[in-house]
Amino acid sequence: MSTANEVTKPGRSASVYSELETSRLNVSPPLPSVLKSSFRVIHGPKTSATGNPDEIAKHFPNLFGQPSVSLKSGGSLPQQSLKIGIVLSGGQAPGGHNVISGIYDYFRNRTQGSTMYGFIGGPVGIMKCNYVKLTEEFIYPYRNQGGFDMICSGRDKIETPEQFQQARETAKKLDLDGIVVIGGDDSNTNACLLAENFRANNLKTRVIGCPKTIDGDLKCKEVPTSFGFDTACKIYSEMIGNLMVDARSTGKYYHFVRLMGRAASHITLECALQTHPNIAIIGEEVAAQKQTLKSVTSYIANIICKRADAGYSYGIVLVPEGLVRQLIAELNEILAHDVVDQKGAWKKKLRSQSHELFEILPQAIQEQLLLERDPHGNVQVVAKIETEKMLIQMVECELEKRKKDGRYKKNFKAQPHFFGYEGRCGLPSIFDSNYCYALGYGAAALIHSGKTGLISSVGNLGAPVEDWTVGGTALTSLMGVERRQGKFKPVVKKAMVELEGAPFKKFASMRDEWSLKNRYINPGPVQFMGPASDCHQDHSGAINSLALSMPLSLTPCYHRKRHTPAAALTTTLCHIHHRNCYHTAAITATFTIVNTNQTTVDSATTITVNTTPPPPPLPLSQSIFGPCLFKGYGLMTIKKAALPAAEVDRERRSAGQEWSWRRHLVHGVGVGAGTWIGNGGP
Repeated sequence: MSTANEVTKPGRSASVYSELETSRLNVSPPLPSVLKSSFRVIHGPKTSATGNPDEIAKHFPNLFGQPSVSLKSGGSLPQQSLKIGIVLSGGQAPGGHNVISGIYDYFRNRTQGSTMYGFIGGPVGIMKCNYVKLTEEFIYPYRNQGGFDMICSGRDKIETPEQFQQARETAKKLDLDGIVVIGGDDSNTNACLLAENFRANNLKTRVIGCPKTIDGDLKCKEVPTSFGFDTACKIYSEMIGNLMVDARSTGKYYHFVRLMGRAASHITLECALQTHPNIAIIGEEVAAQKQTLKSVTSYIANIICKRADAGYSYGIVLVPEGLVRQLIAELNEILAHDVVDQKGAWKKKLRSQSHELFEILPQAIQEQLLLERDPHGNVQVVAKIETEKMLIQMVECELEKRKKDGRYKKNFKAQPHFFGYEGRCGLPSIFDSNYCYALGYGAAALIHSGKTGLISSVGNLGAPVEDWTVGGTALTSLMGVERRQGKFKPVVKKAMVELEGAPFKKFASMRDEWSLKNRYINPGPVQFMGPASDCHQDHSGAINSLALSMPLSLTPCYHRKRHTPAAALTTTLCHIHHRNCYHTAAITATFTIVNTNQTTVDSATTITVNTTPPPPPLPLSQSIFGPCLFKGYGLMTIKKAALPAAEVDRERRSAGQEWSWRRHLVHGVGVGAGTWIGNGGP
């Protein structure tokens, strides 16, 4: 039996924050309009499951089939105070603190007198009833900050009858009305099991999940992305971009970069689209084409040889950590029942392809694959399996063979890198900060509405925040059955890279050019001000938004270090030329400067274009923009406005005027002084 144990946990001290941390601390994330006032709950149709619905129904008799819901303006909810528990589960992801802040602010504003508990150290905090009371003073230093250290996380699972009993005791002792589980696919599976158990035992405690993982593999139509993915990919892309500059500067190293992501290759694909490496291996493609590690090695060696013939002895290779996932899956299954013996009898149970792969692996890699399992039954810390070093060794051997028969005449030097933990706790991007706050607010709204067994869902993410949609998706609808530790278990299914999807096809159409030509892009650090600050990077989903500020001073740059409007516009668009998305609607815009001496603008208007022929010139008092031609579709606005921080994070002032260019746009190349040609979307 657990005993309630309120923990006195020292919090952060904002007095030692950097200037950037302090500036982010004092930003209030915007809310979707539906969450700004009273709302009502709209129920959708009955749901099923992603796979094995009959089996899922057996495991969740009280939850299976319940509808997903959406929130719409209007209606009212009771104002009684509530008691809510919050737990962080699994690995860290940027933005988790804003989920907690959103939950706290909702109940503080909507149900005065409510109490919030943060369970310490993950699910074990629920089982042992270790918690800290969440107050405004305690939460404040964590707002818009990275990390999970407010209450810390853990990878424990609530799965045995005794553990479920402990969780029920905690819920009763604290008189909890609800628990919010902030986690990935396995953690949300656990949240669903907990919700089912509570309902089966007639507890009033509702359970709501929030989609967390930098891996990007927890998503569906209703949950467009998991939080943390945007920030992590931007952090990794910056580091990859730095390596590209280094490789080109020294001219003698191939950098093999393994990227975190578990079985899915979303991070590798996203970073490839942002940076344009010479080689990027996508694990799902390797599996679908039944490629062997030898064929992957040959593919890498072929490109290295071709680059050598072109005079390049350097390059960038991106490798997903889940490259050998099929072998790992078989090992998980076999070692759930068998013990590793020196004679290797267990190896006979491997498929021939997996057995061949295992035998050619370096001894150190073999040993890593035979480590103990984690609580979810998987290889202990997949991130520690050094796939990049394995590939370097195999490529070295292949190139040595080619040297002997004259097919390769250069020297191969490689540097291994692993980018993983660096991306989990960075300052969340503006997108993740806003997204997480909305997820938390939405989760609180679902609990307040009496819902359980749902995952907080925020959609329409390509639109301004106020137009985002909010609701809850039935967790059972995301589930299927998988083998874990040698047994069939219900799990929230991972979303893998879709080889027929537009993001992969875009990558596949460009990788041959990247392999032999250095189309490197260095995106730089995550931006919190200026042109790239509000650009959500997710080429792996239909989420693309951009907010740009444009100074309109026409004074030449050599006088006041400012660009002309056309040059400034082109320069700003060139800032985002690396954001090669899959949208293919062609858009051509030509801007002509009429009066190069104009320094002020008296009036402006908004134009919306989604058809041809072209619209008339902008009705400015002294037109500085000439005719504009748009082909394709989309929305473009050029307007004079004092925009809130939610729309433009850095206000650029020129001659007392504030302007913004806002467009769902992810790819542009400047041509000449005032022409931009690019791909628009969506």
